[in-house]
Amino acid sequence: MLTFQLLGAIGARSEKGELRLSGTLQRTLLAALLIAEGSPVSRGGLIDEMWGSNPPVVVENAIQAHVSRLRRKLAALEDDPEKTRLLTEHAGYRLILDGATLDVAVFIQEYERIKFGNLPRGVAAREIRGVLKIWRGPIYGGSHVGQACQAAAARYEETRLALLEFLFDCELENFEHRRIIPELQTLLVEHPYNERFRQQLMVALYRCGRQTDALDVYRGLHIQLSEELGLSPSPIMRDYERAVLEQDPSLHVRST
Repeated sequence: MLTFQLLGAIGARSEKGELRLSGTLQRTLLAALLIAEGSPVSRGGLIDEMWGSNPPVVVENAIQAHVSRLRRKLAALEDDPEKTRLLTEHAGYRLILDGATLDVAVFIQEYERIKFGNLPRGVAAREIRGVLKIWRGPIYGGSHVGQACQAAAARYEETRLALLEFLFDCELENFEHRRIIPELQTLLVEHPYNERFRQQLMVALYRCGRQTDALDVYRGLHIQLSEELGLSPSPIMRDYERAVLEQDPSLHVRST
């Protein structure tokens, strides 16, 4: 089976080998086709993704050359090398995914299955940790991409964060608070304004008897918002601070 990858690197692989892409333009071309998930992408859209506001003078020839090169490389991964997934259409180009998998599509499908599947919290937590392994690194491997790919990356990242928030809710309900403290601390370095992560970290620290550290999590957000954005934490964050200060018994119950 042919597998396409956007999470950690842009590429593809099958039993016949691995796709080797030469240069940023080829990687951006494949990414732009993959985020469309089988829908056609216009030539203008591909030009914008690959060259932005500085396309070459002979841009039509250039894009045709890149498409032809990518088509040959993909055909080499197929059981039938005469078969092509990369079609030229009147409106532009289409990459057919029938019979292939796309890692980010699998990630989103698994997120929805677990999130809305009413699984026991312990089962959900184990399955989430398995799904998170699909995310092997930065989206597109950190490659430079155009605006459409950047917008798609933002959607994918929101799904990942939502899945992580759900994971930590499950772990808290299973009283695995010690386990998630280092994970939350690491995530808050990258996402310092994510209040849900801060709330979960405050609960986990408080349950470990670290009331002062839990309050420092709130105060750190208050300082950052005030100094950098001129804002204050949300009312919900203030409720968590008050609950820790008052040693509210509800912080120890399963539901948070």
